[in-house]
Amino acid sequence: MASDTTKEVASEIPTIIRLYKDGSVQRLLGSPYQPPSLDEDPQSKDITISQNPTISARLFLPKSMKNSTTKFPILVYFHGGGFCIESAFSFLSHRYIKSLALESQVLAVSIEYRLAPEHPLPAAYEDSWEALQWVASHSVKNGGEPWIQDYGDFDRFFIGGDSSGANIVHNIALRAGSEKLGGNVRISGAFVGHPYFWGSTPIGKENGENHDKKLHHLTWDFGYPSAPFGVDNPMINPASPATTVSLNGLGCSRLLVCVASKDKLMRERGVWYLDLVRESGWRGEIEELFEVMEENHYFHVLNPHSHNSQIMIKRLASFLNK
Repeated sequence: MASDTTKEVASEIPTIIRLYKDGSVQRLLGSPYQPPSLDEDPQSKDITISQNPTISARLFLPKSMKNSTTKFPILVYFHGGGFCIESAFSFLSHRYIKSLALESQVLAVSIEYRLAPEHPLPAAYEDSWEALQWVASHSVKNGGEPWIQDYGDFDRFFIGGDSSGANIVHNIALRAGSEKLGGNVRISGAFVGHPYFWGSTPIGKENGENHDKKLHHLTWDFGYPSAPFGVDNPMINPASPATTVSLNGLGCSRLLVCVASKDKLMRERGVWYLDLVRESGWRGEIEELFEVMEENHYFHVLNPHSHNSQIMIKRLASFLNK
Protein backbone atom coordinates (compact mmCIF):
# COMPACT_ATOMS: atom_id res chain seq x y z
CA MET A 1 0.00 0.00 0.00
CA ALA A 2 1.37 3.42 -0.92
CA SER A 3 2.00 5.82 1.93
CA ASP A 4 -0.07 8.97 2.34
CA THR A 5 2.40 11.85 2.24
CA THR A 6 -0.29 14.50 2.74
CA LYS A 7 -1.11 13.58 6.35
CA GLU A 8 0.94 13.96 9.50
CA VAL A 9 1.95 10.77 11.33
CA ALA A 10 1.15 10.59 15.03
CA SER A 11 2.93 7.28 15.69
CA GLU A 12 4.02 4.25 13.72
CA ILE A 13 5.82 0.95 13.58
CA PRO A 14 7.98 1.47 10.49
CA THR A 15 7.03 -0.72 7.48
CA ILE A 16 4.12 -2.21 9.46
CA ILE A 17 1.49 0.35 10.50
CA ARG A 18 0.93 4.11 10.81
CA LEU A 19 -1.47 6.12 12.93
CA TYR A 20 -2.14 9.60 11.56
CA LYS A 21 -3.06 12.63 13.63
CA ASP A 22 -6.51 12.70 12.06
CA GLY A 23 -7.15 9.27 13.62
CA SER A 24 -6.92 7.25 10.41
CA VAL A 25 -4.79 4.10 10.30
CA GLN A 26 -2.70 2.70 7.46
CA ARG A 27 -1.65 -0.94 7.66
CA LEU A 28 1.42 -1.52 5.50
CA LEU A 29 1.73 -5.22 6.26
CA GLY A 30 -0.75 -8.06 6.53
CA SER A 31 -2.31 -10.79 4.43
CA PRO A 32 -5.62 -10.29 2.57
CA TYR A 33 -9.07 -11.40 3.65
CA GLN A 34 -9.85 -15.06 3.01
CA PRO A 35 -13.54 -16.06 2.88
CA PRO A 36 -14.74 -19.15 4.77
CA SER A 37 -15.87 -22.20 2.80
CA LEU A 38 -18.26 -25.08 3.45
CA ASP A 39 -16.84 -26.92 0.45
CA GLU A 40 -13.29 -27.34 1.75
CA ASP A 41 -12.04 -29.81 4.34
CA PRO A 42 -12.15 -28.66 7.04
CA GLN A 43 -15.29 -26.66 6.54
CA SER A 44 -15.25 -23.12 7.87
CA LYS A 45 -17.79 -20.46 8.73
CA ASP A 46 -17.90 -17.12 10.55
CA ILE A 47 -20.01 -16.35 13.59
CA THR A 48 -20.71 -13.29 15.77
CA ILE A 49 -19.90 -13.55 19.46
CA SER A 50 -20.68 -9.98 20.52
CA GLN A 51 -21.84 -6.84 18.79
CA ASN A 52 -20.81 -4.49 21.59
CA PRO A 53 -17.87 -4.79 21.62
CA THR A 54 -17.47 -6.34 18.18
CA ILE A 55 -16.08 -9.85 18.63
CA SER A 56 -16.41 -12.66 16.12
CA ALA A 57 -14.74 -15.94 15.19
CA ARG A 58 -14.07 -18.35 12.37
CA LEU A 59 -14.94 -21.99 13.06
CA PHE A 60 -13.20 -24.94 11.43
CA LEU A 61 -14.81 -28.38 11.35
CA PRO A 62 -13.12 -31.38 9.67
CA LYS A 63 -15.69 -33.19 7.54
CA SER A 64 -14.88 -36.53 9.17
CA MET A 65 -16.41 -35.26 12.42
CA LYS A 66 -19.86 -35.14 10.85
CA ASN A 67 -19.72 -38.90 10.23
CA SER A 68 -18.76 -39.73 13.81
CA THR A 69 -20.86 -40.43 16.87
CA THR A 70 -18.11 -39.19 19.21
CA LYS A 71 -17.16 -35.63 20.09
CA PHE A 72 -13.81 -33.98 19.45
CA PRO A 73 -11.35 -31.66 21.20
CA ILE A 74 -12.06 -27.92 21.08
CA LEU A 75 -9.25 -25.48 20.31
CA VAL A 76 -9.82 -21.78 20.94
CA TYR A 77 -7.09 -20.05 18.94
CA PHE A 78 -5.69 -16.50 19.03
CA HIS A 79 -3.83 -15.19 16.00
CA GLY A 80 -0.60 -13.20 16.00
CA GLY A 81 0.26 -9.85 14.44
CA GLY A 82 1.59 -7.70 17.28
CA PHE A 83 -1.97 -6.82 18.41
CA CYS A 84 -2.28 -4.45 15.44
CA ILE A 85 -2.32 -6.43 12.17
CA GLU A 86 -3.66 -9.73 10.79
CA SER A 87 -7.01 -11.32 11.54
CA ALA A 88 -8.82 -14.58 12.15
CA PHE A 89 -10.21 -13.96 8.65
CA SER A 90 -6.88 -13.32 6.91
CA PHE A 91 -5.27 -15.65 4.40
CA LEU A 92 -2.35 -16.61 6.68
CA SER A 93 -4.48 -17.41 9.71
CA HIS A 94 -7.10 -19.27 7.69
CA ARG A 95 -4.57 -21.45 5.89
CA TYR A 96 -2.67 -22.29 9.09
CA ILE A 97 -5.70 -23.14 11.26
CA LYS A 98 -7.18 -25.11 8.40
CA SER A 99 -4.03 -27.28 8.35
CA LEU A 100 -3.89 -27.58 12.15
CA ALA A 101 -7.58 -28.48 12.53
CA LEU A 102 -7.36 -31.13 9.83
CA GLU A 103 -4.18 -32.72 11.21
CA SER A 104 -5.44 -32.59 14.81
CA GLN A 105 -9.07 -33.47 14.09
CA VAL A 106 -10.24 -30.71 16.39
CA LEU A 107 -13.05 -28.20 16.27
CA ALA A 108 -11.10 -24.92 16.02
CA VAL A 109 -12.54 -21.55 17.02
CA SER A 110 -10.25 -18.78 15.76
CA ILE A 111 -11.02 -15.52 17.57
CA GLU A 112 -11.33 -12.15 15.86
CA TYR A 113 -10.48 -9.65 18.60
CA ARG A 114 -10.25 -5.88 18.17
CA LEU A 115 -6.91 -4.45 17.06
CA ALA A 116 -4.80 -1.50 18.15
CA PRO A 117 -4.45 1.42 17.61
CA GLU A 118 -8.18 1.86 16.95
CA HIS A 119 -8.77 -0.21 20.09
CA PRO A 120 -5.66 0.02 22.28
CA LEU A 121 -4.76 -2.77 24.66
CA PRO A 122 -6.10 -4.18 26.90
CA ALA A 123 -9.06 -4.43 24.46
CA ALA A 124 -7.65 -7.56 22.78
CA TYR A 125 -7.28 -9.28 26.17
CA GLU A 126 -10.82 -8.42 27.22
CA ASP A 127 -12.25 -9.55 23.86
CA SER A 128 -10.34 -12.81 24.03
CA TRP A 129 -11.56 -13.55 27.54
CA GLU A 130 -15.15 -12.80 26.60
CA ALA A 131 -14.82 -15.04 23.53
CA LEU A 132 -13.42 -17.87 25.65
CA GLN A 133 -16.30 -17.51 28.09
CA TRP A 134 -18.76 -17.59 25.19
CA VAL A 135 -17.32 -20.85 23.84
CA ALA A 136 -17.27 -22.41 27.32
CA SER A 137 -20.89 -21.42 27.92
CA HIS A 138 -21.95 -23.94 25.26
CA SER A 139 -21.23 -26.71 27.73
CA VAL A 140 -24.40 -25.85 29.63
CA LYS A 141 -26.69 -23.87 27.31
CA ASN A 142 -28.99 -24.82 24.48
CA GLY A 143 -29.57 -22.85 21.32
CA GLY A 144 -25.99 -21.74 20.83
CA GLU A 145 -23.64 -22.42 17.94
CA PRO A 146 -24.55 -25.94 16.69
CA TRP A 147 -21.02 -26.90 15.58
CA ILE A 148 -19.72 -26.31 19.11
CA GLN A 149 -22.64 -28.03 20.83
CA ASP A 150 -22.87 -30.99 18.46
CA TYR A 151 -19.18 -31.78 17.94
CA GLY A 152 -17.19 -30.21 20.80
CA ASP A 153 -15.89 -32.21 23.77
CA PHE A 154 -15.58 -29.88 26.77
CA ASP A 155 -13.49 -32.44 28.63
CA ARG A 156 -10.81 -31.74 26.00
CA PHE A 157 -10.82 -27.95 25.91
CA PHE A 158 -7.65 -26.22 24.71
CA ILE A 159 -6.36 -22.72 24.05
CA GLY A 160 -3.46 -21.84 21.78
CA GLY A 161 -1.83 -19.00 19.94
CA ASP A 162 1.28 -17.77 18.18
CA SER A 163 3.41 -14.67 18.80
CA SER A 164 1.12 -11.97 20.27
CA GLY A 165 -1.61 -14.63 20.24
CA ALA A 166 0.60 -16.74 22.50
CA ASN A 167 0.90 -13.75 24.80
CA ILE A 168 -2.91 -13.64 24.92
CA VAL A 169 -2.97 -17.36 25.76
CA HIS A 170 -0.64 -16.78 28.71
CA ASN A 171 -2.74 -13.93 30.06
CA ILE A 172 -5.99 -15.84 29.60
CA ALA A 173 -4.57 -18.90 31.33
CA LEU A 174 -3.57 -16.73 34.29
CA ARG A 175 -7.04 -15.24 34.46
CA ALA A 176 -8.62 -18.69 34.23
CA GLY A 177 -6.64 -19.62 37.33
CA SER A 178 -8.63 -17.15 39.42
CA GLU A 179 -11.93 -16.75 37.51
CA LYS A 180 -14.25 -19.59 36.53
CA LEU A 181 -15.24 -20.29 32.94
CA GLY A 182 -18.84 -20.90 31.95
CA GLY A 183 -20.14 -24.29 33.03
CA ASN A 184 -17.02 -24.69 35.20
CA VAL A 185 -15.15 -25.77 32.07
CA ARG A 186 -11.47 -26.38 32.72
CA ILE A 187 -8.71 -25.71 30.23
CA SER A 188 -7.10 -29.05 29.42
CA GLY A 189 -4.00 -27.53 27.90
CA ALA A 190 -2.44 -24.42 26.41
CA PHE A 191 0.18 -24.07 23.71
CA VAL A 192 2.21 -20.92 23.19
CA GLY A 193 4.02 -20.67 19.86
CA HIS A 194 6.95 -18.24 19.64
CA PRO A 195 5.47 -16.20 22.50
CA TYR A 196 5.71 -12.42 22.44
CA PHE A 197 7.11 -11.31 25.79
CA TRP A 198 9.42 -8.40 26.52
CA GLY A 199 10.85 -6.28 29.31
CA SER A 200 13.19 -3.39 29.99
CA THR A 201 16.15 -5.69 30.70
CA PRO A 202 17.72 -8.02 28.10
CA ILE A 203 17.86 -11.71 29.01
CA GLY A 204 19.86 -14.74 27.86
CA LYS A 205 21.56 -14.24 24.51
CA GLU A 206 19.53 -11.17 23.57
CA ASN A 207 21.54 -8.32 22.10
CA GLY A 208 21.18 -5.49 24.60
CA GLU A 209 22.19 -2.77 22.13
CA ASN A 210 19.32 -0.35 21.43
CA HIS A 211 17.04 -2.60 23.46
CA ASP A 212 14.33 0.04 23.65
CA LYS A 213 14.37 0.44 19.85
CA LYS A 214 13.67 -3.22 19.12
CA LEU A 215 10.48 -4.16 17.27
CA HIS A 216 8.98 -5.77 20.37
CA HIS A 217 9.42 -2.60 22.36
CA LEU A 218 7.98 -0.39 19.61
CA THR A 219 5.01 -2.71 19.08
CA TRP A 220 4.04 -2.74 22.76
CA ASP A 221 4.32 1.04 23.05
CA PHE A 222 2.21 1.43 19.89
CA GLY A 223 -0.50 -1.01 20.93
CA TYR A 224 -0.65 -0.02 24.62
CA PRO A 225 0.68 3.54 24.94
CA SER A 226 -0.86 3.97 28.40
CA ALA A 227 0.43 0.66 29.80
CA PRO A 228 1.36 0.95 33.48
CA PHE A 229 5.10 0.23 33.83
CA GLY A 230 5.56 0.27 30.04
CA VAL A 231 7.31 -2.87 28.78
CA ASP A 232 7.52 -4.13 32.35
CA ASN A 233 3.75 -4.37 32.51
CA PRO A 234 2.94 -7.90 33.74
CA MET A 235 0.98 -8.63 30.56
CA ILE A 236 4.14 -8.39 28.45
CA ASN A 237 6.71 -9.23 31.14
CA PRO A 238 5.69 -12.30 33.17
CA ALA A 239 8.57 -11.65 35.59
CA SER A 240 7.70 -7.97 36.09
CA PRO A 241 8.43 -6.64 39.59
CA ALA A 242 5.00 -5.03 39.34
CA THR A 243 3.11 -8.31 39.04
CA THR A 244 0.90 -9.51 41.86
CA VAL A 245 0.00 -12.85 40.24
CA SER A 246 2.24 -15.93 40.42
CA LEU A 247 2.73 -18.18 37.43
CA ASN A 248 1.84 -21.11 39.68
CA GLY A 249 -1.75 -19.96 39.21
CA LEU A 250 -1.93 -20.78 35.50
CA GLY A 251 -5.42 -22.16 34.95
CA CYS A 252 -4.66 -25.06 32.62
CA SER A 253 -3.60 -28.65 33.13
CA ARG A 254 -0.81 -28.88 30.54
CA LEU A 255 1.53 -26.41 28.84
CA LEU A 256 3.53 -26.62 25.62
CA VAL A 257 6.01 -23.89 24.65
CA CYS A 258 7.36 -23.76 21.07
CA VAL A 259 10.33 -21.74 19.82
CA ALA A 260 12.42 -21.43 16.64
CA SER A 261 16.22 -21.50 16.77
CA LYS A 262 16.75 -18.48 14.49
CA ASP A 263 14.12 -16.31 16.19
CA LYS A 264 16.53 -13.69 17.55
CA LEU A 265 13.90 -11.61 19.29
CA MET A 266 11.54 -14.21 20.76
CA ARG A 267 13.42 -17.49 21.25
CA GLU A 268 15.11 -16.42 24.48
CA ARG A 269 11.83 -15.15 25.92
CA GLY A 270 10.10 -18.45 25.15
CA VAL A 271 12.79 -20.52 26.89
CA TRP A 272 12.82 -18.05 29.78
CA TYR A 273 9.04 -18.25 30.14
CA LEU A 274 9.12 -22.02 30.38
CA ASP A 275 11.80 -21.78 33.07
CA LEU A 276 9.72 -19.23 34.98
CA VAL A 277 6.72 -21.56 35.00
CA ARG A 278 8.87 -24.47 36.22
CA GLU A 279 10.39 -22.33 38.98
CA SER A 280 6.97 -21.06 40.07
CA GLY A 281 5.94 -24.44 41.44
CA TRP A 282 3.03 -24.75 39.03
CA ARG A 283 1.47 -28.20 39.47
CA GLY A 284 0.40 -28.76 35.88
CA GLU A 285 2.17 -30.92 33.33
CA ILE A 286 4.94 -29.08 31.49
CA GLU A 287 5.79 -30.55 28.11
CA GLU A 288 9.41 -30.58 26.97
CA LEU A 289 10.37 -27.41 25.10
CA PHE A 290 9.66 -27.89 21.40
CA GLU A 291 12.30 -26.14 19.31
CA VAL A 292 12.50 -26.26 15.52
CA MET A 293 16.03 -25.73 14.25
CA GLU A 294 17.02 -23.47 11.35
CA GLU A 295 13.69 -21.66 11.37
CA ASN A 296 12.64 -18.12 12.20
CA HIS A 297 9.73 -16.48 13.97
CA TYR A 298 6.22 -17.50 12.91
CA PHE A 299 7.55 -19.76 10.12
CA HIS A 300 4.78 -22.33 10.53
CA VAL A 301 2.07 -19.71 10.00
CA LEU A 302 3.83 -18.08 7.06
CA ASN A 303 4.25 -21.42 5.30
CA PRO A 304 2.32 -24.24 7.00
CA HIS A 305 3.05 -26.72 4.20
CA SER A 306 6.85 -26.72 4.53
CA HIS A 307 8.59 -29.78 5.94
CA ASN A 308 9.45 -28.15 9.27
CA SER A 309 6.01 -26.59 9.57
CA GLN A 310 4.44 -30.02 9.15
CA ILE A 311 6.68 -31.32 11.93
CA MET A 312 5.47 -28.55 14.22
CA ILE A 313 1.81 -29.01 13.28
CA LYS A 314 2.12 -32.72 14.03
CA ARG A 315 3.61 -31.88 17.43
CA LEU A 316 0.70 -29.57 18.18
CA ALA A 317 -1.72 -32.26 17.02
CA SER A 318 -0.10 -34.73 19.39
CA PHE A 319 -0.48 -32.25 22.24
CA LEU A 320 -4.16 -31.67 21.45
CA ASN A 321 -4.92 -35.38 21.23
CA LYS A 322 -2.91 -36.70 24.18
